[in-house]
Amino acid sequence: MTATTRILVSSETDDLIGRELFSQLDSVEVIPYDPTTTSLDERQRQAEIFVPPYRGTNRPMALMAQMPNLRMVQITAAGTDEWVNEVPDGVVLAGARGAHAGPVSEWVLSAALTQYRQWPALVRFQDEHVWAHRKFAADTLRGKRALIVGAGSIGLAVARLFAVFGTESTLVASTRRDGVHAAGEIPELIQGHEIVVITAPLNDQTRNLVDKHFLASMDDGSLLINAGRGKIVDTNALVTELQSGRLRAALDVTEPEPLLEDHPLWACPGAIISPHSARTVPGTNELCYGVAVEQVKTFMIGKIPANAARAR
Repeated sequence: MTATTRILVSSETDDLIGRELFSQLDSVEVIPYDPTTTSLDERQRQAEIFVPPYRGTNRPMALMAQMPNLRMVQITAAGTDEWVNEVPDGVVLAGARGAHAGPVSEWVLSAALTQYRQWPALVRFQDEHVWAHRKFAADTLRGKRALIVGAGSIGLAVARLFAVFGTESTLVASTRRDGVHAAGEIPELIQGHEIVVITAPLNDQTRNLVDKHFLASMDDGSLLINAGRGKIVDTNALVTELQSGRLRAALDVTEPEPLLEDHPLWACPGAIISPHSARTVPGTNELCYGVAVEQVKTFMIGKIPANAARAR
C-alpha cells in the first residue's frame, strides 16, 4: 500500500490553482491552511510538504516549527534567500525558478522603454495639460548595449527581448560558460554598456555587488535596472549617483523594502520605482505552481528537485 504524502497549501484565492494542481498527484492529500494563522490544527501539523502562499510568501514562516514531519518546503518565489537560513536541518527547500522569466523580463523591457522614451516626463506634461512637442529628448533601445548580471531564466529572457529591439546583451553569471562571462569579469565589462540589468539571486557573492565602485564605473547617463533583490545594490551609493544626475534607475526592488515614505530614493531625479511587482500579472501564480508541482513530484520519487537551494 502506497503511503499518502500530506501537502499543506494556502487557502487564499491566489493559491486555489495550487491546491487543484497538487490534488492531481497520486498518493497526495492536500490540506488547506490560513497563512495568517499562528497555530495549526492536528491534521495540518502532520504535513510533510509545506507550500507558503503566492502573495506574502514569508508570512507563515513560523509555522514550520509546528510540523514535526516536515521534509520539504516548496515556495512560489524564484529566490530562496529569505528562507534558506530558516528551514530546519534535514528539510529540502526549493523555489519556483523559471516560472517568472516571462513576466519579469517583460517588466525589464517596459522599464527600459519607459526611461528611454521619457514616459515619466510625458505624464507630468500631461498632468499640466502641456503639449510637449520637442520639449524633451527621447531615445531608442536600438544600438544600445546591456550588461545583464544574472544569466538564469530571467536574464536569458531579457536578452531575447532586448535583441528584438536591437539591443546587444552581455551576460554574466557566477561562473563562466559558453556565451556567459564570469562574475569576476564585471569590473572590466561595465564600461561601454548603456544599460545594466540585475537579475541575479541574492547570496554572499551578490550582496552589495552594485556598490559605489560599480556605479562609478558605469558610463555617464546609463541606466541601472534592478529586478533581482534590493540588497544587491548599495542604496546610499545609488542615491548619491542619482542626485548628481549622472545615472538613471528603474527599480522593482529596494533596500529597505518596502521603501519608507520619507526615503530620499523616492525623490531622486531619473528614478522610477515599482513596488516589487514585476511578476505580478494575471497567470503568474499558475506558472509558479506549475513549477512547484514538478519540484514536488521529483522529491516524492526520492530525487533532489532541480530548484533545490540545499538540503541541510
